[in-house]
Amino acid sequence: MRKKIVAGNWKMNMTFEEGQTLTSEILNMMKDEHSGDAIAVLNPPFPHIFPVKKLIGEAKGVFIGAQNCSDKEAGAFTGEVSAKILASFGAQFVIIGHSERREYFKEGNSTLAAKVKIALANGLTPIFCCGESLEIRTAGTHESNVKFQLTEGLFDLSAEDFSKLVIAYEPIWAIGTGKTASSEEAQDMHAALRRHIATKYGKDIADNTSILYGGSCNPKNAQELFAKPDVDGGLIGGASLKSRDFVDIIKSF
Repeated sequence: MRKKIVAGNWKMNMTFEEGQTLTSEILNMMKDEHSGDAIAVLNPPFPHIFPVKKLIGEAKGVFIGAQNCSDKEAGAFTGEVSAKILASFGAQFVIIGHSERREYFKEGNSTLAAKVKIALANGLTPIFCCGESLEIRTAGTHESNVKFQLTEGLFDLSAEDFSKLVIAYEPIWAIGTGKTASSEEAQDMHAALRRHIATKYGKDIADNTSILYGGSCNPKNAQELFAKPDVDGGLIGGASLKSRDFVDIIKSF
């Protein structure tokens, strides 16, 4: 049975003190208010990972992740952070292929495929992002474009390894723009991705793969989005920086 997941992507935000406060608020709210089976994954900037992990401790249903990892195991790669290092600090998840990494840092599918394999080899759960720009959506080629990203980035994995990861669908045109894909548009794309996974790995694995929505999800639209049969949670940007909003999204299941 696939997991319900709400993953917060802090991006390049939060000082040390702000991050500690935000984490503490989320943990207290989760303890007092959350009784469901959805899990939360906090994905702060690298320097926060160890202190945030320490705050989380043994808290039920809250996990720590990273926003990226290197495609190299180790070596002379100044400024990079390996999956092995992340795992040694207690990270459990890692976001791979976020639209900003693809666009700003020109990360291609072959690089992302290497990152996924290294993350898995070090016991991390990849949250693999895929999505389309407004230009591609307008052209009507969004479904084939996103399927290609999955094929190139993931379909070289064994069935056993594929079953360990999470997918996040990002309609890039709905990130930070105030626009949001309708719940029907989100459902259509999530269902298409699940069908595509089934063509490679079979229906059972496809049915058990969590697919998150990553396009300006907030407390007002989360319940409608999460009610769709193929939407298993969200990859949350701006709303993850506000404890009240983030926990309300988690409670939307």
